[in-house]
Amino acid sequence: MYPPRWKNLSSSPVCRVDGVSRSSTTTRLIASPQTVTRLSLASFIGLALIVVSGAAVRLTGSGLGCPDWPTCYRNRLTVSTSLHPLIEFSNRMVTVFLVVVIAALVIAAHRRTVRRRDLIWLSWGLVGGVVGDAVLGGIVVYTKLNPYLVMVHMWFSLALLSLGVVLYHRSRYDYAPQARAEIVSPATRKVAWLLDGIFVLIVIAGTATTGAGPHAGGSEGQVLAKRIPVALRDIVMVHSSLGVIFLGVVAGMFLVLEGTGAPSRLRGAAKRLLIVGFAQGIIGFVQYATHLPPLLVELHVLGATSLTIGVTTFQLTQVARDKDPDYAAQRALAGSPAV
Repeated sequence: MYPPRWKNLSSSPVCRVDGVSRSSTTTRLIASPQTVTRLSLASFIGLALIVVSGAAVRLTGSGLGCPDWPTCYRNRLTVSTSLHPLIEFSNRMVTVFLVVVIAALVIAAHRRTVRRRDLIWLSWGLVGGVVGDAVLGGIVVYTKLNPYLVMVHMWFSLALLSLGVVLYHRSRYDYAPQARAEIVSPATRKVAWLLDGIFVLIVIAGTATTGAGPHAGGSEGQVLAKRIPVALRDIVMVHSSLGVIFLGVVAGMFLVLEGTGAPSRLRGAAKRLLIVGFAQGIIGFVQYATHLPPLLVELHVLGATSLTIGVTTFQLTQVARDKDPDYAAQRALAGSPAV
């Protein structure tokens, strides 16, 4: 039975934390595993909001709404009531919220009733990633929305989102070596890694498409941002071709998993990935045919965010973990008792 979310153990005569006896004179704030999981979920949601709100900044032409960083104006932290500064500053406030949540997560990971080194390292990874992403965002502002740096900023944000998904997933299950069961063949796992590689190429081509497109991130009256010197049609063809390959691999994977009776959780992850991938492809086709209206581009970014979550989750579900409904069944099939 887990203790409450936070528990002061100073009233206990002797307690053991991480295998170390501590007398009642030592006061420690303890976080339950559920608290770490909830904070991991909050950070994961915050990371997704960073991506989506950052796209809104770009698509509304608010990228230079706050011309300075970390303040909005040189001598002012807050913004005026103008639309573009408000949108840009709101995106920065999402970052502030995320920093607070991740700080709490780091503390909770260190104070977890059963400390796990993987959760501590992953939470600190989010700290370093968010700080680096914020600094990179400041450089983007000071370079007047350099398209190559904007691309890297997006890559970095999606990579952080993927890390947040991993942390949330691992916080929910026991990751001791004996608490896992293989649920797919080595060949299927290799295809899953191939899927990851294709998705990375899609993201690179997609951000290059945005860098060559009409949405530079600035607005009328601001400094005109540079664009990537490549024909938009050419880079769109590369991006869409990679998308078709990606969907083909996902569809093939899904059919194989269905045909071999793979665990429902893994088949569900593949199915969701296939549905989101098809929806993303349709949105991409329509937005290009309608000359990239901002609303559809924002939906496309939301789709990229969902695909990042889906691809990462699909990779994580290649094995069943303790507390996973598929775990006991796979242990039984393997001839090993559930532990």
